[in-house]
Amino acid sequence: MHSISLSRESEIFVWGDNRYGQLGLGCEFKRETTPRLLKSLSGIPFYQISAGGGHSFALTPSGAVFGWGRNKFGQLGLSDEVDRYCPCLLKSLRSQKIVHICCGEDHTAALTKEGGVFTFGAGGYGQLGHNSTNHEVNPRKVFELMGSIVTQITCGRQHTLAFVPSSGRIYSFGLGGNGQLGTGSTCNRKSPFTVKGNWISHNDYSQNPDRIEYYCVKKIFSGGDQSFAHYFHVQNCLPPDDFRKCNHSRQILTINEELIQRWLNFSSGRLPLDIVNEIDKVFSTAACINGSFLSTSNDDHYRTSAKFSGIDMNAARLLFHKLLESAQPQTVQQVAASLEKNLIPKLPSSPPDIEALRLYLTLPECPLMADPNNFSILAIPFGTAIVKLEKAPLRVLENWWSTLENPVFMRLVDLFKNVVLHLLKFAKIGIPLTERRIFNTFLNTALKVLESLHRVNERSGQIIPYDKFYIHEIQDYIDIRNDYVAWIQQRALCMDVNQGLPEGPDGTLTICTYPFVFDAQAKTTLLQTDAVIQMQMAVDQANRQNFSSMFHPVVESVDPCLILIVRRDNIVGDAMEVLRKTKNIDYKKPLKVIFVGEEAVDAGGVRKEFFLLIMRELLDPKYGMFRFYEDSRLIWFSDQTFEDSDLFHLIGVVCGLAIYNFTIVDLHFPLALYKKLLKKKATLDDLKELMPEVGRSMQLLLDYMEDDIEETFCLNFTVTVDNFGTTEIRKLIPNGSEITVTQKNKQEFVDCYVDYIFNQSVASLFNAFHAGFHKVCGGRVLELFQPNELQAMVIGNTNYDWKELEKHTEYKGEYWADHPTIKLFWEVFHELPLEKKKQFLLFLTGSDRIPILGMKSLKLIIQPTGGGEGFLPVAHTCFNLLDLPKYTSRETLRKKLIQVIDHYEGFSLA
Repeated sequence: MHSISLSRESEIFVWGDNRYGQLGLGCEFKRETTPRLLKSLSGIPFYQISAGGGHSFALTPSGAVFGWGRNKFGQLGLSDEVDRYCPCLLKSLRSQKIVHICCGEDHTAALTKEGGVFTFGAGGYGQLGHNSTNHEVNPRKVFELMGSIVTQITCGRQHTLAFVPSSGRIYSFGLGGNGQLGTGSTCNRKSPFTVKGNWISHNDYSQNPDRIEYYCVKKIFSGGDQSFAHYFHVQNCLPPDDFRKCNHSRQILTINEELIQRWLNFSSGRLPLDIVNEIDKVFSTAACINGSFLSTSNDDHYRTSAKFSGIDMNAARLLFHKLLESAQPQTVQQVAASLEKNLIPKLPSSPPDIEALRLYLTLPECPLMADPNNFSILAIPFGTAIVKLEKAPLRVLENWWSTLENPVFMRLVDLFKNVVLHLLKFAKIGIPLTERRIFNTFLNTALKVLESLHRVNERSGQIIPYDKFYIHEIQDYIDIRNDYVAWIQQRALCMDVNQGLPEGPDGTLTICTYPFVFDAQAKTTLLQTDAVIQMQMAVDQANRQNFSSMFHPVVESVDPCLILIVRRDNIVGDAMEVLRKTKNIDYKKPLKVIFVGEEAVDAGGVRKEFFLLIMRELLDPKYGMFRFYEDSRLIWFSDQTFEDSDLFHLIGVVCGLAIYNFTIVDLHFPLALYKKLLKKKATLDDLKELMPEVGRSMQLLLDYMEDDIEETFCLNFTVTVDNFGTTEIRKLIPNGSEITVTQKNKQEFVDCYVDYIFNQSVASLFNAFHAGFHKVCGGRVLELFQPNELQAMVIGNTNYDWKELEKHTEYKGEYWADHPTIKLFWEVFHELPLEKKKQFLLFLTGSDRIPILGMKSLKLIIQPTGGGEGFLPVAHTCFNLLDLPKYTSRETLRKKLIQVIDHYEGFSLA
């Protein structure tokens, strides 16, 4: 004998005998004399329970069925006959939209929303309704009732009843020895049989001209060996409205429109104690929130699974906002206090079921969570609960996150980004030593949640753009260079002790552990810091070797820099000769370039010109290494080149050296190149960029939905190429010439075409380029970049802001911002056409493009020079320094400036 009860807060209490585990408390409890909370199901919303002879069941609003206790005859429906001492989910019924569950002594029946009946367990008296006396260890549908919509079921000790309102009939089956089946006999029934009586459906009362006495059933009951029907006597009047309805659910406490309106009715004065207690119960009990905001459209919440939450997120947001924006402060304070003190601290790391995870979606929609004043008491503890989730529930939560609409997902990301910024602002002010560890824990928690969200975003093909995770203000609060150095040291320490901790031994946290929050400028700073460190290590190693060579003649002395001595008229050949002999370690040294016969010392400007000239030479059509596409004015590897792969390797090295030495180069490659360097897949969009007309044709093919696609396009899995005037047909897949492009395989054809252009046809050439590039510039930091960010790193960008250039220009000597000559200079400069302004950048800096860090990073310097107005301005490209004579005439300044920027190549001593 045992008992089970369900509270309005969806808490289950059990007491009585537990010899078979029917209390669900484990095997150590044999009997409970007072009601005991079934903690193993805490957090799950329940709306119905049922107790059998030695087993128990509980049902959630979304149709999840949990059973425990005696299972000798398979009455738990778990495919075996083993007793369960703790609640187990009946997985086979989860997708059946169960709305009611009832237990006999050793059998169980379940009712679906569509009116189907499943039974399982002991069948010795036919109580399962399957026209047999076999036991069933799995839920089995009662086929005799198919075609009828059952709305009520109930189980006696060894019999079962079912009610069909369309006919008004009650069906019974099972043990009938005491007449409990109502069939007019004491025979057992192995399949459903009509209970005798003048039953009539609610819709047929008017078809009773003789006024014969009929009965409309409202509710059926069974217990032991008895059966009951609560009915309405039909003669001359309609049944009351409540007879037409059958609501299986209990009224459980959830956040809903009616409840909130009742709370809001108390707009002034002190809230009544019962309202305060009710608010506290709702926001202190996980089950109440988990049972709220269910999606009722098309019964979606019955589809709750590891990939679908069953939540109406819009309803959650609207109801939370309605409550907290309209309520008096006392209500808001009560909600915050309940969340802080009772709900969030009790969230388990391993919830008992996926339905206990719903609040992880809905709580962030509560405006209290986004209030900076509540970050430490609500948002951060809530983030801690997320971080502490075990792998399985966290995987479910991440699956649910991946299905969120863009605005909902963005609000979640913004919440924890704002938490990070809030904490960093405090760190900027200063954190006492005694509070530093707790601060780092808070910061680490917020960043870990963002890390999970970022992982979901990437895995889902970007719900929101990747740059929405960037915290652009981060450089205002931390020194990225120092953070990167600390991160390297921390990683080395963790490797030494075989750990992977985000915190250092003293509790310090490095933001570099979470690089997805860095924008392009911050990543560039990281890359530059990494390059400086590697350069210094290479120089130190060279110095140590040179020191050793002083005492050991066998040790060869080396230059601490990578020196390239080249002739302008043979720049490719000279560079190739040096770089072929260069060891990998030497690529990490600072680069110095010397042009034969020129006096300039390379402090940066000579290096800039070297990259400009060698790339121009390597990309020259005379080599035939690259194909130029007129429509896009872009280049791509030519699969018809006769050049050795060493040249492609050299170009990769040059690009790597440019990044490594903080110099932008002029490369007209599509974004696909940078995708491939970062091991990302080229797409149709990349084909559209490189070959616009072909790309449009492919899109037209994909958009074409008519059945005559084969006759209209006449395509197969081949591509036609021009090989020095000869047309060749190359197969995209084996037997491609025999496979016609159809509606079913057109996407595959487009994918194969894109793959051929960007991968198959140029594999060996790109591999050489890739090897050269990564020989110099590979590594973890580079992989942090997005393709478009890496592109901007290599070639700069064209986001010109000439006013920003003027604003950040420095002046030396007699010059200052308001000097007459300086004012004339900027007046003339701003009047120049765009091409002339770009030529000025080329003349002064060695490149007409802007570094990824923007105009301010150019650091233009203007200083006066001796002589009169007949002298020309002189550029010290190494230092972005302009010698500007003291012109007094606008026309003279304009003429001289245009004269020098039209002739920008070559270096000499100024």
